[in-house]
Amino acid sequence: MKVKILFLLLSIFLFDASMASAEEKADTVKVGAYIISIHDINFHAQEYTVHFWLWFVYDNPRFDFSKQIDITNAKDIQISSTSIDTVNGKYWAQMRVKCTMKENWRVSDFPFDRQHLKITMEDEALDIGDLVFIADTVSSRFDNVEALNGWNVDDFKVQTSVVTYNTSFGSPELADDTHIFSMFSIEMDIERKAGGLFFKIFLGMYFAFLIALVSFLTDTNELDPRFGLPIGGLFAAVGNKYIIDSLLPESSQFSLVDILHSLTFLGIFCILTVSAIALKLHNNNNVVMAHRVNKVGAFIVIVGYVVSNIYYINNA
Repeated sequence: MKVKILFLLLSIFLFDASMASAEEKADTVKVGAYIISIHDINFHAQEYTVHFWLWFVYDNPRFDFSKQIDITNAKDIQISSTSIDTVNGKYWAQMRVKCTMKENWRVSDFPFDRQHLKITMEDEALDIGDLVFIADTVSSRFDNVEALNGWNVDDFKVQTSVVTYNTSFGSPELADDTHIFSMFSIEMDIERKAGGLFFKIFLGMYFAFLIALVSFLTDTNELDPRFGLPIGGLFAAVGNKYIIDSLLPESSQFSLVDILHSLTFLGIFCILTVSAIALKLHNNNNVVMAHRVNKVGAFIVIVGYVVSNIYYINNA
């Protein structure tokens, strides 16, 4: 048993020593970023555009990061304003980057949504045996004024990690069928300032429900307004739902938008049900009961609709 433990400890020691030796052979590059702006956030196309400055501090004069850096989760990359200086014996490269990023937006709580943005980059050719990134956490940050309008930005950070590809990419020199690369990432959480947007996108839906409620003010035997107003409100609510859905990506998840519109559809259906019962009672000469059903039904529908909306909005 003791022999097995000693063998395990020796194996761990040799593995750590080999990893340390590999890191000593690899060139280390300090990487930092400054976010200038994030805009053109498009939920339906699942993308956004970001402008940022990117810099590298390194020793190897052969590096040209304007050509060898790859932003792995970008749809389109444009690099401009590149410059390379020598400071205190080290190379200092800067570049301005514009990227169209792909993003899987989380829309279950839209418009009270909170998103996590992550920009990842790695060298196109040099693996961790040749190049290791070190994050410049001191100088990296985002523009507090111009970076992102309409959102609150927090938990901004830059960090490094490793990414493993389970392939040799067809290289005849590699016996191991894996490739490990050093990766640099820019991450942040953004939370929407949703107060004004909520009323803009749901105003049509709530007015559609109010139009349907007007039918409770008419006499219980007035067929046209009792049924015409709720049906008109239903069509308006459906139209509002289609407009909002056109802004969002397709998803099988039931979102806040779906819940609030479903409550509206259900509320209008309840209005029509109360009107049908009241009309039936009125036609049977039970006018007093018809008016009572109309009054109680209106109270239940309004209170139920308001309470359920408050509950789901507060829990978004």
